[in-house]
Amino acid sequence: MTDSGNTSAVVAGPGALRRFGEMRHLGLLVALALLVLVGLITKPDNFATASNLVSILSLAATIGVITVGATFVIIGGGIDLSVGAIMALASVWATTVATQEFWPLEFWPLEFGSLEFGPFVMALCAILVGTGAGLVNGLLIAYGRLVPFIATLAMLVAARGLAQRMSDRKTQLIQTGNSAIVELSTTRVLGIPLLVYIFALVVVLGWVLLNRTTFGRRTYAVGGNPEAARLAGIDVRRHTMLLYALSGLCCGIAAILIMARTTTGSSTHGDLYELDAIAAVIIGGTLLTGGRGTIIGSILGLLIFTLITNLFILNGLNTSDQLIAKGLIIVVAVLLQRRNLKERAL
Repeated sequence: MTDSGNTSAVVAGPGALRRFGEMRHLGLLVALALLVLVGLITKPDNFATASNLVSILSLAATIGVITVGATFVIIGGGIDLSVGAIMALASVWATTVATQEFWPLEFWPLEFGSLEFGPFVMALCAILVGTGAGLVNGLLIAYGRLVPFIATLAMLVAARGLAQRMSDRKTQLIQTGNSAIVELSTTRVLGIPLLVYIFALVVVLGWVLLNRTTFGRRTYAVGGNPEAARLAGIDVRRHTMLLYALSGLCCGIAAILIMARTTTGSSTHGDLYELDAIAAVIIGGTLLTGGRGTIIGSILGLLIFTLITNLFILNGLNTSDQLIAKGLIIVVAVLLQRRNLKERAL
């Protein structure tokens, strides 16, 4: 299976799909180059700086990890609207756990003090909460027969509400004893924060999982034709459940990264991140109907969206104008997808 692979290759041929994917990636690279050119022209003193590059990469890292999970879900024929809320819940839960004190036994001598949960437990908590929420989505969709839109919309509302309830709508600061989490953002290797390397690692692992494993091939098969996949011996419901659990896992990792960036856990984290993640996946060439897409395309789409956000901020443009522009980009991307599919069908 190639990076732009598809189980429907019997129709168009793997070579045609590969060429289509390469052309799509080339177009995204051209779009990125044009955006960089706009930045160099409009704000040359601010755009072409090391600090701005780090800012772009740090922002892309958090949303990018979520985008990797969203790519799997959409290729598999689903959709996940709850990713931002799950990330917020994971961050709040982790920072709440960090403030708790733990006595292994009821008769623990008080003179020895109490044991506080450290950064490892915080990170583990975020990952478990994210994966658990994603697993609930998967169970509702695969075995409860709920439409993905409805199930993940319900999770969006519930997760955000639970995060608000746990934090009492207050921002929770990471304690000094858990500075290892914050160091993911402040520690730099070759001038680049560690969280960017974590993002890169997730992208590489996601690419390998999608393109070099049976799990990836089954993802394309389930998204391309669920009935054919079932007849081929694939447990479609189980695989669908695992796709949403994987998306939740990515949300948990993203929660760790956003806690590192902001030094907080908050119910407001990840607001509209589902928009950016889904838009990046669509712009990257993944079909909303499933069965085709690439990790590389999604990351290029993410970089385009991140650059647009950065250019709006540098030029002092209104946030609402930024949202309007992103919405228009999504509509244009979907229309271009439909046009390409019609042309290939002729």
